[in-house]
Amino acid sequence: MADAQQALAVVEQAASVAALVAPLRRQLLSQLHNEPDSATGLARKLGLPRQKVNYHVRALEHAGFLEIADEQKRRGCTERLFRPTARAYVISPDFAGELGHDPAELRDQFSSSYLITLASQVVRDVVRQRKGAAEAKKKLATFALHVDVSFRTPADRTAFAEELADCVARLAARYQDDSAASRPYRFVIGGHPVARKKKGERPHGSAKN
Repeated sequence: MADAQQALAVVEQAASVAALVAPLRRQLLSQLHNEPDSATGLARKLGLPRQKVNYHVRALEHAGFLEIADEQKRRGCTERLFRPTARAYVISPDFAGELGHDPAELRDQFSSSYLITLASQVVRDVVRQRKGAAEAKKKLATFALHVDVSFRTPADRTAFAEELADCVARLAARYQDDSAASRPYRFVIGGHPVARKKKGERPHGSAKN
């Protein structure tokens, strides 16, 4: 039993991915994010047979998605309360193996396929390096930046992209060190339309121009 939930867990094994296929299992994980509960309590909340819920809870526990948060004595029996082992899960692109794309194979940097492939590569590389850092008991140094920008016209969007590219090129040239002691870092910049929000709701991290 872990002392605290991970912020993010990466699903890499085929058996673990298969454990998430059933919609009911994802529903159980969602329910348990609110507060720990037992299979009996979940069955009562969802109006389902206890045996059915218990089967899926055991499968999630065996796959590593659930852990025991507490144990309570009830009528001479011990009731186990479960919680998810992480607050969020992501399936590693390595799961696709040789079926995964290489960004170098896609030449159109303005295509959605290129952006998705590049993002998948970032996930794959960081997952591998995070695992290596954990084994070495070191912290992996990473950097991320997120901002939403609203453009008045497509021309403004194009101008922004060009200016951003120029700025990055200048920074890269200024800090580039080709000595043997340097450590290369990869910075990935991509953009896509933000999903529509409800009226009056402002996207997180938005910047108005």
